[in-house]
Amino acid sequence: MDAPLDTHPPARPDAIPGDVAALEGKVRDYLSAEQVASVRRAYLMAAAAHAGQTRRSGEPYVTHPVAVASILADLRMDAETLCAAILHDTLEDTPLGRRAIADGFGTTVADLVEGVTKLDRLKFRDRKEADAESFRKMLLAMSRDLRVILIKLADRLHNMRTLEAMVSASQKRIARETLDIYAPIAQRLGMNRIRSELQDLGFRTLYPRRHATIARRINSQPVMRREAMAQIERHLSERLTAEGVPCRVVGRVKTPYSIYNKMRTEQKTFARVMDVFGFRAIVQTVSQCYLALGIVHGLFKPLDGRFRDFIAIPKANGYQSLHTVLFGPYGSPLEVQIRTEDMNLIAERGIAAHWVYKHGGSVPNSAQARAHDWLRSLLESQQYAASSLEFLEHVKVDLFPDEVYLFTPKGAILALPRNATALDFAYAVHTDVGNHAVAARVDGKLVPLRTKLASGQRVEVITAPSANPHGNWLDFVVSSKARSAIRHHLKNLEHEDAVDMGHRILERALETRGSSLDGVPALVLEKYLGDHRYKRLEELLSDIALGNRMPAQVAHALARGHAHAGARPASEDAILITGAERGILTYGGCCHPIPGDPIMGYLSAGKGVVVHRTECPNAPEFRKLPERCIDVDWDRNVEGDFRVELRIDVVNKPGVLAQVAAAVAEANSNIDSVEYQDRDVSASVMHFVVDVKSVKHLAEVLGRIRRLTVVQDAQRL
Repeated sequence: MDAPLDTHPPARPDAIPGDVAALEGKVRDYLSAEQVASVRRAYLMAAAAHAGQTRRSGEPYVTHPVAVASILADLRMDAETLCAAILHDTLEDTPLGRRAIADGFGTTVADLVEGVTKLDRLKFRDRKEADAESFRKMLLAMSRDLRVILIKLADRLHNMRTLEAMVSASQKRIARETLDIYAPIAQRLGMNRIRSELQDLGFRTLYPRRHATIARRINSQPVMRREAMAQIERHLSERLTAEGVPCRVVGRVKTPYSIYNKMRTEQKTFARVMDVFGFRAIVQTVSQCYLALGIVHGLFKPLDGRFRDFIAIPKANGYQSLHTVLFGPYGSPLEVQIRTEDMNLIAERGIAAHWVYKHGGSVPNSAQARAHDWLRSLLESQQYAASSLEFLEHVKVDLFPDEVYLFTPKGAILALPRNATALDFAYAVHTDVGNHAVAARVDGKLVPLRTKLASGQRVEVITAPSANPHGNWLDFVVSSKARSAIRHHLKNLEHEDAVDMGHRILERALETRGSSLDGVPALVLEKYLGDHRYKRLEELLSDIALGNRMPAQVAHALARGHAHAGARPASEDAILITGAERGILTYGGCCHPIPGDPIMGYLSAGKGVVVHRTECPNAPEFRKLPERCIDVDWDRNVEGDFRVELRIDVVNKPGVLAQVAAAVAEANSNIDSVEYQDRDVSASVMHFVVDVKSVKHLAEVLGRIRRLTVVQDAQRL
């Protein structure tokens, strides 16, 4: 969308005809006379709606939507898309309503305009959340009609071309958003021409000096001379034609952004970037692509390891081409790309090529099918995302430009982000496969799930019905699908644990009133749930476990009027802690309870049950709120490790820390942190935080430490 509007007297009717005439000239080449007329009508409606509005540059506002439509006309988009592009700002910035657009151009055009229209940011807490929610809605609109994103990308491209009218802070914010979101989306959809210009414009805005420096270096290269480029181009074309491969050869120079990005990601100087200059050989058939490859390798010597075959293994966006880097005649390496006309169309226009095919009568390309697959995976991710900001982070992760291509046991190809692991691969196959994965075989070799994968590897996932996701999986997966699926599963587990804990807490509170949950009449329970807006009993129980509702108050309301004669004390059986509780039970950082310690539970709002030692310094304060205190105890078998703080007084001499650390390791304990609290010439005081399994395990750790001759004292804090 464009910048905020200024209001001026209505523009003269003859102020715009040149732009509209140029647009009509483009569309007449491929649209029918009736469709050209509808584009003209869309302009007249937009011009009337935007009358009196100007851009920050002072131009009549309608020049912007006309320019957006012109960009789409260069892609030979259909009439509905062009009409929607011309009208894309009317719903937000003018009194024109959806009904008028639908009546004039049909519901499809009205839907496209709605899909592109910006959201009202007043309903959100801040700008960041508003942008994230707007982006989420845009992707959902894309899933219904891919033309929404084509209009959005053209809109962003024209705004980037005219960005100098904005204030500096806005320029940088828009440029950063363009590089982070819109350019990667254009690349994911195969629209390389738009992607390249968006990236270079964004780079020039954010880093004008770097852009100018690289541009000067490009222009200073000897091969940049026009006659040199023309000579190489002619040489390639003549040799290919002489060998019976009719072709079209086009010279190209990489943009400053493309070179800068390669210098940064590969830690290279400008001189070491191999493919600053390149040529594209466009042939007729796939077999001619490989024949042309052999011919150019005979003409110029290829660089070892710089050949890529994207025809046999296409990129995730449908891109296909052969890439090779050669030693050029002027001392600068040359990249040569070899592809067919159809491949070139898809490489330039991506999913937009689909509409070219529709008008040209050919078959649709795979880029649109791949785009739909990507959108389906995003829709799956957004179902699991807790917020729009989380969803936006998932999408950013999924827009990595670098990908690895992997083979399933049946030979299918999956594309995953750079640094993807075997677990990412498992989730790419299917969510259930990921949830039950235990290991993988990569090229026949058994490997753990955290193993990073490389292009060309064959991966087989090993599953077990009893396996489930772990929280530490989030530390090494990189794909958005894997992250969202793992989080969704863990949240479900936390909810189940919260319901179970809430049930136990409420039962104990009801026992003190001579009742039980089973004894509460159904009508009483339903009325309580309805009065407090709970759809199900599980929601109430979860809220109790999370400390958001006090069990004593709930029990009082439920037991009122039907409790057994004479309330009795609570059962002596405390709620037992196994260590497997997830998300709804934490351990106080003030006293670090461990299995074997006498403990108490305190219901903290939003945190759930917080376990403290009964001798915790804060315990007296907790007991002032008895309705929040619950009886807890350790189960006979407790899982996991528990943190404990130790104070160790040692002789100040070299190697002391290593000796203490070795003693802790010998006791099968792990050190979380070490800090010197006090130190002088003869003695030192160290604070250790270590992991133990129980009071008995702690005693073993302390015993080994105390036996060291350099240790004067060791005790638990």
